[in-house]
Amino acid sequence: MTAPPKAGTAQPKLSTLGLITVLLGAFLPMLDFFIVNVALPTIDRDLSAGPAMLELFVAGYGIAYAVLLVLGGRLGDLYGRRRLFITGALAFGLTSLACGVAPTALALVAARVAQGAAAALMLPQALATIQSATQGERKARAMGIYGAVGGIAVVIGQVLGGVLLSADLFGTGWRFIFLVNVPVAVVAAVLALRAVPETRSAHPARVDLPGTVLLAASLLALLVPLMEGRSLGWPWWTWVLLAAFPFVLAAFVAVERAAERAGRIPLVPMSLLRVHGLRTGLTMAVPFFAGFGGFMMVMAVALQLGLREGPIASGFAMVPMAVGFFAASLAGPRLLARFGSKVIVTGAIVQVVGLGVLVATVLTDWSGLSPLTLLPGMALAGTGQGLVMPPLIRLVLSEVPVERAGVGGGILATTQQSSLALGVATLGTLFLSVSSSMGMQHALALVLTLQLALTLVVIALGTRLPKRVGH
Repeated sequence: MTAPPKAGTAQPKLSTLGLITVLLGAFLPMLDFFIVNVALPTIDRDLSAGPAMLELFVAGYGIAYAVLLVLGGRLGDLYGRRRLFITGALAFGLTSLACGVAPTALALVAARVAQGAAAALMLPQALATIQSATQGERKARAMGIYGAVGGIAVVIGQVLGGVLLSADLFGTGWRFIFLVNVPVAVVAAVLALRAVPETRSAHPARVDLPGTVLLAASLLALLVPLMEGRSLGWPWWTWVLLAAFPFVLAAFVAVERAAERAGRIPLVPMSLLRVHGLRTGLTMAVPFFAGFGGFMMVMAVALQLGLREGPIASGFAMVPMAVGFFAASLAGPRLLARFGSKVIVTGAIVQVVGLGVLVATVLTDWSGLSPLTLLPGMALAGTGQGLVMPPLIRLVLSEVPVERAGVGGGILATTQQSSLALGVATLGTLFLSVSSSMGMQHALALVLTLQLALTLVVIALGTRLPKRVGH
């Protein structure tokens, strides 16, 4: 077991096994956001859930996850990141077990919310540990791998979900999708005890209760109506929440600024957002991850409902994207060191080309659409995303001081997760709303075109990035 560092001693270093361990902890929460997508029809039949409850299976996890991520980062800074990582991993395993044995739809929703909260404890510690226990080229490489893991987890979630569902291991059906997390989470916790050094902020701050409450309220006011409104028929309270969102967000910003002026350390220090590279990178992350989240959900639905592909076939249609993403993301750190932020802009351009190819394929060959005909566009889009995501994550965190690594990781993870959920809610809702009138083919082409437009925004913002990224 690695002892926590004492004052005046050198900062502990993260070993290869330690890096693998924290990456495993980061992989699980990202995987679970998407792995349930392919199982929703089966869960509906088994638990008589209904459309609104199905939305909550996805939304409950994503909202709890996004709302608590910054708090999870702060708690790691305060009490020790390894300690919170282990606590989060064990809680994730326990809540996954609760999901796997849930007897009713309501019980599954409650377990998914708890699972999202556990994920929010675990994930920020992975980023913060990498930030605080690696240096120089090793940090750049570790951040590149982290970005690759994030993208691959999203794709593998849909592939693995389809495989596990079709395999019906031990007659558990959809339940094994959750039960498989239990031993993996326990292994991550045990490995963390042995291989992950304890790190914490040199000047930890107390929990910012007003900031936490207002951040949670603002995210809930935005995400709950967007993710639940369509399935519930847009009742009046969804519009009230959406109208309240900008006011609650403004109150959060005002409270955080006032706390920082008073010498306290707020949940999200607004002084961090004055750093040009960090601010621009976070702004870019919103359209990029929103498009990415919407794309993954819409493609899965279009392939399963529009073309009647099974869960395995629809999952394997994502494999060319995964291969392109993984290869590009591993090359990202070297390319970033040599060419700077031009890599991010180039990656976004490649993604635009890939999305254009996919739009053309959908419009010209809908009846013959298959994983094979989608391969060129998927491979190009994945390669472009692999050149954007890891370097962007590296850029966002590169100027965050080590003592604020937990806060920086929490801000980034919250932006990423909220944007993924926002993309699922907006692009997914649009797709499901217009597919009945436009047809599945043209609805899919419309959503892909909108993602292409979001990527053009990423390109425009990318020209404002610092030319070189610090280490």
